[in-house]
Amino acid sequence: MILIADSGSTKTEWVLLHDEKKVSQLFTQGINPYFQNENEIEKILLKELIPQLNFKLQTSNFRLFYIGAGTSGRLGILDASECPPTFGVPHGLVIGLIAGGDAAIRKAVEFAEDDEKQGWRDLKKYKISSKDVLIGIAASGSTPYVACALREAGKNKILTGCIVCNKNSVIAEVAEFPIEIIVGPEFVTGSTRMKSGTAQKLVLNMISTSLMIKLGRVKGNKMVDMQLTNNKLISRGTKMIMEELNVNASTAKKLLKKYGSVRKAVSKK
Repeated sequence: MILIADSGSTKTEWVLLHDEKKVSQLFTQGINPYFQNENEIEKILLKELIPQLNFKLQTSNFRLFYIGAGTSGRLGILDASECPPTFGVPHGLVIGLIAGGDAAIRKAVEFAEDDEKQGWRDLKKYKISSKDVLIGIAASGSTPYVACALREAGKNKILTGCIVCNKNSVIAEVAEFPIEIIVGPEFVTGSTRMKSGTAQKLVLNMISTSLMIKLGRVKGNKMVDMQLTNNKLISRGTKMIMEELNVNASTAKKLLKKYGSVRKAVSKK
């Protein structure tokens, strides 16, 4: 069993086995109930796409872009926005783009996803290059905003992947590493924010977390670079230092206050 409860933490916080090799196994076991084709997903995601990201890490300072429309776009933005506070990386490392711009995060922008040229225009604003990686997200696999952006990215020798929920889609055809998550029909017909959205978020978690582990932003299983932006996170950081250095709460809190991060506190002690 890979997950074990930590009696000293809340129910939503877990201690993982301190074995980086088990990360992929952990992720795939966690997502199996949602996917009908987990073996295909494991092959493309864990054995092809993520190793390519690791190779990029060794050869260039790349950025990871997500691009999507509607729910898919919002999920990409959500995953990107959580990387800086969770792992302490710069805000420009993982970037999420949505058809219709930031206004579409809260309110749907009509026909934005049908604009075939806007996706690539949006990416060019960030001066995307062959050093970067682009992942298109679209449950249907047919969103023009995403498909054309991926096609143009491919022409410019940019590594591309996609997360779709239908087999043999247009977007899967144009992406170099297509991840096809087959979850079956939605309970509410056409409402892909449900099973498809949940499955897409799980895959995004796998991609970004694996990347952050390879970047060294996790020590053992701990978020040692998290931003200490509220009392809960300060308390969590204190507990991490207590466990890592075998010190009491008072000492751990003083170390955290002195050094300003868990990583610095445990390395300077």
